[in-house]
Amino acid sequence: MLYLLTEYDFFNIFRYITVRAGGAFLTALIFGFMFGRPLINILRRRQGKGQPIRDDGPASHFAKAGTPTMGGLLILSALLFSALVWARLDNPYVWIVLLVTIAFGMIGFADDYAKVTKQNTKGVSGKVRFSLGLLIAALATYAASSFHPDDLSFRLAFPVFKDLLLNMSWFFIPFGMIVIVGAANAVNLTDGLDGLAIMPVIIAAGTFGIIAYVVGNFNYTDYLGVHFVPGTGELLIITAAIIGGGLGFLWYNAPPAAVFMGDTGSLALGGALGAIAVCIKHELVLGIVGGLFVVEALSVIIQVAYFKRTGKRVFLMAPIHHHFEKKGWAEPQIVIRFWIISLILAMIGLATLKVR
Repeated sequence: MLYLLTEYDFFNIFRYITVRAGGAFLTALIFGFMFGRPLINILRRRQGKGQPIRDDGPASHFAKAGTPTMGGLLILSALLFSALVWARLDNPYVWIVLLVTIAFGMIGFADDYAKVTKQNTKGVSGKVRFSLGLLIAALATYAASSFHPDDLSFRLAFPVFKDLLLNMSWFFIPFGMIVIVGAANAVNLTDGLDGLAIMPVIIAAGTFGIIAYVVGNFNYTDYLGVHFVPGTGELLIITAAIIGGGLGFLWYNAPPAAVFMGDTGSLALGGALGAIAVCIKHELVLGIVGGLFVVEALSVIIQVAYFKRTGKRVFLMAPIHHHFEKKGWAEPQIVIRFWIISLILAMIGLATLKVR
């Protein structure tokens, strides 16, 4: 919105994406600090017993009973407010990512609401959530592909073999659906310990913000030999707002958490990362940068498939962070080590920009 002021010379500074990204970060961060405690108080009064705790979970989790959920509302509100203030609202990629984020957030909100009101861990049917997610992802992938340059539209780009483009035609839409829905559900599965999911999301958002800025600038893409996607640099504003809002949320989600993110936040943020990856043509890099989320999701898939086949378990409990809890690792130990892994994967993901 502030970009509209650039027609006046005094506000010319708002033309620079980096300036507006800094503004988006600070706006979302301050928003989180200001409204975090009031929101938590409201959620606690409304929810009563808070988020239900799994009966088969680690014994230490029963001490968390009564902690309110739906804290993702704080991140989403900060993100939306900040983006509307600082982003160029005539940019289609901004709206694609924002609408995906809001839509997945609504699915997560419905799931959290069902869990809290019924006081069980089932929530909305998995088939309903999955089907709605696929529909949203299909529309987002088609929209992003429609705005991509002709030589990139409906094509899969490879991070190391940069001259290789695979023309997937209409098959790119189901591929994009897998990327977005997969990212949303993988982040959702990771959100099981205080602070565990939000910092890897922040790290991934920061990484993809840098990549978006690079692929949206012809000078950088020409030097690095990556594909130029005009307009995607504006997504740096969105990722900066995710970082700011995420840090504001982490202030209250740090152990011991005063509020849980819930599906409201985890589905929304995962969907946002997936949508950004599709928009900037770095879908495969998301598998590297978000490798922690991939491992968490795979641990559940492997556990379920192996149990159905043999009646035995590969892990003591899935997702894999619960496996380490069962092995006796302290919760902060797991969380910080997973943060370190996320940071390492982010560095590897950024390194693909320079590999030729």
